[in-house]
Amino acid sequence: MKKLVSVSFSIVLTGLLLVSCKTTKQVDKTDIVLTNSSNFNLTDKAVSIDRNSLSIQEEGVKKYPLLMVASDTIPSQLVDADDDGAWDELFFVNNFSGQETKNITLTWVDTAPQYVIRTSARFGKRSSKTTPVQPALKEILTRKELPKSLGYQQYQTDGPSWENDKVGFRHYLDGRNAKDLFGKTTSKMSPEDVGINDKGEVEDNYHVMESWGRDIMSVGNSVGLGGYALITDDELMRLGVTVNDSINNIEKTTFKIQTEGPVESILTYDYQNWSPNERTYSVKEKTSIWPGMYGYKNTVAVSGLQGDENLAVGLVNINNDQPLNIWDENSDYVVLYTHDKQTYNKEWWLGMAILLPKDKYIGYIEAPKKGNLTNTFLAKLKIEDSQPISYYAVACWELSNPKFVDKAYFENYIKQLTNQLSAKIEVEIKNESF
Repeated sequence: MKKLVSVSFSIVLTGLLLVSCKTTKQVDKTDIVLTNSSNFNLTDKAVSIDRNSLSIQEEGVKKYPLLMVASDTIPSQLVDADDDGAWDELFFVNNFSGQETKNITLTWVDTAPQYVIRTSARFGKRSSKTTPVQPALKEILTRKELPKSLGYQQYQTDGPSWENDKVGFRHYLDGRNAKDLFGKTTSKMSPEDVGINDKGEVEDNYHVMESWGRDIMSVGNSVGLGGYALITDDELMRLGVTVNDSINNIEKTTFKIQTEGPVESILTYDYQNWSPNERTYSVKEKTSIWPGMYGYKNTVAVSGLQGDENLAVGLVNINNDQPLNIWDENSDYVVLYTHDKQTYNKEWWLGMAILLPKDKYIGYIEAPKKGNLTNTFLAKLKIEDSQPISYYAVACWELSNPKFVDKAYFENYIKQLTNQLSAKIEVEIKNESF
């Protein structure tokens, strides 16, 4: 399964090579001035610089970006954010003190710099019950290709997984479309063969402790941590079905690992003709992760809305005996969170949170105790037809950091993270031609 890394990394390299496809004025060096406009100290703050703000070198010359601050290299990558075959943004993370200004130099080099891998995405599939799992970068799932109708689980870890140096997640691509959690005990990426036995068969071998960590959260019929549904005054509409169903309510699901790189990985989903009842919707989803935070970003756009729907973002409520907490002191986000021994068998402390755009948040409900979507706190967000909305899902496990046992420490972390995500980095570009 190690070849998945090289296959996936080719996505990034393809984007890098496309630098040469657009002919503009050659620039040998670009000075970039970054200013933290907030008073907060920022750790691994994500910075994205739009391609259009940079003067790109001419065809046939240097293809790979090299970012330097003083004598230190900043790991970076070129990202094709809109999946049109050409890179759109230069992406990296860096640390800033409050109100700090940094001068960074961008040059272009012939050989791709090698960086410590701090994010990863993984997906594997077997074509039949008797064939081994093979790595893949994309998938199309039709209505009748669920485990109960096929008679076997075709996906490694039930669907794609993604991680950074702090935490990992997985998505149930098999029709359930819930988000599950991998607790990590190391900053290294987990092995490529998680969820596969030595014969190449799909196997649930990740609910036991390994050197990298394990699956620690029960999902059941919830949407997990950061999964979502639609809700009206009369009905809660699950995107997809449960493990007991043999036919999906989504006609076609298209999945892709859009980007995998050292500082960002992106997964995309396109759900076509989702019919939870007499209504029909389509949904586009983008999941992204970068280093340093115990969470991921999710962006959702729903088409076909009739005007009475809200988006319902889930915070799983299995094995949690404590009340839901709300923090509402940030200008951009409202945070819903829980803290309890809410792992399997209530063995470890786990804090979980969803960070929601304040201008869209209109309250929360608890999912019913019975039905196809249960055991979940659901945050209600205003949505508009085909317009994307973004939020974050966060998970802090005591074996990742023993201090997460303390609720006050966890609360302080999510407050700091929320303030960091809302902080703005001002970017000034100074191109120099030679």
